[in-house]
Amino acid sequence: MRLLADESLGFGIVRALRAANHDVLAVSEISPRAEDVDVMNLAVRETRVLLTEDKDFGQLVYAYSQKSLA
Repeated sequence: MRLLADESLGFGIVRALRAANHDVLAVSEISPRAEDVDVMNLAVRETRVLLTEDKDFGQLVYAYSQKSLA
């Protein structure tokens, strides 16, 4: 499974998922302090499931009613 871990997600989760052989890209490693919209667009471009503890993402998706916010 291809995953994108937002910075709000504890890095221990990223390590555990990687140890279980999941393909996990961590925002904290590739683009620290990225805007939520940019993180969502990266997930769409990379066809990754976004893992987050940030409730703002749900509000963004609902507000824009689309997959990509570009």
